[in-house]
Amino acid sequence: MTTTDDALTYVYAALPLTTALRDALKDLRGIHGSPVLSVTAPTGTGIGIGTGPAPGTGGMSPPLAFATSHVPRREFNESALKRHFEDLEWLEEVARAHHDVVQALCAHTTVLPLRLATVYQDDDRAGRALAEQYEAFADRLAQLAAHTEFGVKIYLTATGAHTDTGSVADASVTPGKAYLQRRRAQHSAQEAMYGQAREAADIVEAVASRYASQRVRHPAQRGALTGPAENVLNDAYLVPDAHAKPFRAAIEEAVGRFDGISVDVTGPWAPYSFAMPPAESRHSADDGEESGR
Repeated sequence: MTTTDDALTYVYAALPLTTALRDALKDLRGIHGSPVLSVTAPTGTGIGIGTGPAPGTGGMSPPLAFATSHVPRREFNESALKRHFEDLEWLEEVARAHHDVVQALCAHTTVLPLRLATVYQDDDRAGRALAEQYEAFADRLAQLAAHTEFGVKIYLTATGAHTDTGSVADASVTPGKAYLQRRRAQHSAQEAMYGQAREAADIVEAVASRYASQRVRHPAQRGALTGPAENVLNDAYLVPDAHAKPFRAAIEEAVGRFDGISVDVTGPWAPYSFAMPPAESRHSADDGEESGR
């Protein structure tokens, strides 16, 4: 059991503290099974109480809060995090718990996810950090209201990425010439496949622009993340909830006509790619402030 004295305050996201959210937090568990709590800006800061209409509701907006958990100081202080971020098993466990909490919160309200392992010395420090960034968080949450993130990836299939153009050898051609001919044919086939991938990417961008309000282009994934296929496009789109189904259908239909290319549309997700990062000024939790690397 982590006590207040040996704990840090871990922050998953910033979000409006609605009545539905308060109820949802009662049974929600986060990292290492710790309860998910809420931290609001301290009284006396002049903020934290809704003073304007909630986006799309016409009513008073609820106060903003951090969704938090108490985590062991020995495991989440700055020096420990440097070690743990090299431990893929630990990192996967924490990242999964972080993601699960954020996704659960998304079912109840608009969520602004914070980066993995954002921690503060205690709840008071977290509350003061929220107060300092309150207006920026509120503005960004208003832009994200009634939107979710979708991922669009384009892959060259295993056969498309590694085309085999072998043919029956001509007895009159020397082995050396036959090898060069095969290499040229393979190169031409691959160039044609990459040309189709570029065309498909242009079509995805054009189709998505009819539905999405924002786009982020991530680096293509490599290695074990893609399996036998080659990832050639890795985009994230911020899509209004009303356009979610037509967005997915239009993308899949537009790219489905290409041979040797597959499209993977994922979501809806919390808007990780469109979340605003915490304040630029970052300090160590060991020194009594935030650490969120």
